[in-house]
Amino acid sequence: MKVGFIGLGNVGAKLSGSLLRNGIDLSVHDLNPDLVAQFVAKGAKPGGSPAQLMRDCDAVITCLPSPAASDAVMQEMLPEVREGKIWMEMSTTDEAEAKRLGGLVIAAGGAAVDCPVSGGCHRADTGNIAIFAGCDRATFERILPFLTTMGRRILHTGELGSASVLKVLTNYLATVHLVANAEALVTAKAAGMDLNTAYEAIKISSGNSFSHITESQVILNGSRDISFTMDLVKKDVGLFQDIAERNNVPLEVSPMIVKIFEDGIAKYGERELSPNIIRRLEDATGLEILAPGFPPEMSDDEPEEPGYEVIPQGKLAAE
Repeated sequence: MKVGFIGLGNVGAKLSGSLLRNGIDLSVHDLNPDLVAQFVAKGAKPGGSPAQLMRDCDAVITCLPSPAASDAVMQEMLPEVREGKIWMEMSTTDEAEAKRLGGLVIAAGGAAVDCPVSGGCHRADTGNIAIFAGCDRATFERILPFLTTMGRRILHTGELGSASVLKVLTNYLATVHLVANAEALVTAKAAGMDLNTAYEAIKISSGNSFSHITESQVILNGSRDISFTMDLVKKDVGLFQDIAERNNVPLEVSPMIVKIFEDGIAKYGERELSPNIIRRLEDATGLEILAPGFPPEMSDDEPEEPGYEVIPQGKLAAE
């Protein structure tokens, strides 16, 4: 199967790198020609344009920073969609937008999947990231072989759009944990606790989270580099808030998180690294939340292994 990949940013470059490393026939496109050239040097083909990729490839993956960017790319690709073509949206996007764009592809005779990833850039780099996939079962089984080259744990979430809902939900939880971790670490420092010990206490306790064992480490190092920025956090939490409002869920924590990141953006800029949301509390208290022995960026300590489909707990019993 020939695969096209559009969007070679922080996540896209790592996912497409896994495809290339595992022998997939890959063509790439990005607005930055230097990024395309880097992949061509590694053995990928230059895609030329979104339309050409859809014309030449069996499946085209988009991994882009916003729903507007995905829409612009889709308008270029759509005239080339026909029976047998697959569009795979790996961007973090709105459920309604995934359904709208996917509907255009299906109406043109193709198949559509929203398949965002979760687990951090360090796991995207090793092919150990999780991938959610929303589509009909026949399409899922067709794309599963190369989903397992990009990720380790692959979850079929249901119909088109369902994966985007779950991706936004998990990003929201990670953001809540990040803000809570920042408050916990600053409070530990203010109370005179050793931060190395505080980190371990959280890690081995009921207070642990994926956010703590990744983002707290780069916070304590001082680099704060998790390859994710405050504007992207605000977008993701806003998407979660939109889902809740469409479904009449009266959230209380989510609006607070939006305000916290709006304040962080006003103080430090929208392209500030997201873990630096802790600077609001560092500035307010005059405390530095740093500790020795932590890495400047995360690396995956698990060896790359073949991916597999994850079956939701209890689902087989229910069937």
